[in-house]
Amino acid sequence: MRLLLVRHGQTPANVDSLLDTAVPGPGLTELGERQAAALPAALADEDIGALYVSTLLRTRLTAEPLAAARGLEIRVRDGIREIFAGDLEMLPGDSEHGALYMRTVFAWAAGDTEPRIPGGENGTEFLARYDAVIAEAAGSGAGTVALISHGAAIRTWCAARAHNVDVPFAAAHRLANTGTVILEGSPDDGWKALTWAGATVAPTGEPGPTGQPLTGSG
Repeated sequence: MRLLLVRHGQTPANVDSLLDTAVPGPGLTELGERQAAALPAALADEDIGALYVSTLLRTRLTAEPLAAARGLEIRVRDGIREIFAGDLEMLPGDSEHGALYMRTVFAWAAGDTEPRIPGGENGTEFLARYDAVIAEAAGSGAGTVALISHGAAIRTWCAARAHNVDVPFAAAHRLANTGTVILEGSPDDGWKALTWAGATVAPTGEPGPTGQPLTGSG
């Protein structure tokens, strides 16, 4: 199957670089609304048969123009919400708090799933809930499925599950609002990332010239 993992549109917390992960969370900024409105055209070549969002409001608002344009039902699933920041909630993402958050989630992607974000979840819990929604999407019968999710969650899951995306690649490639990762594969056979924010992903997963340092989540 073809899997589109789309980060939601911009939120006020993104502008302020805050670790904002609690449900239901904020809506979109004016720019975020424009980004959501542009999504149907950006994905015009994709034959999307099913559309999933998380329990955070920003993903539903991002998905609504796409759902309306394609006549798709919006399926809400808690499993693809952002990685919960716990005691770090609403602290600056461009600080030591954000560095701890990202260091922890990328450790999960590298295989050490036991560390826990203070007051939050560990990697085993995160990957289990995200995998469950991916498995449901794979069993939906749709050849192409879009999931509107969150930056840290998408990058962590891809680094853990796509054989050509490693932690250095995911850490170096920030996914902008409404940026999309396109993968192909299945839960049984594994996943290969085809493009990351419109750029082809190298077979080795090595960062390319568009890589840039990453901070924050959302």
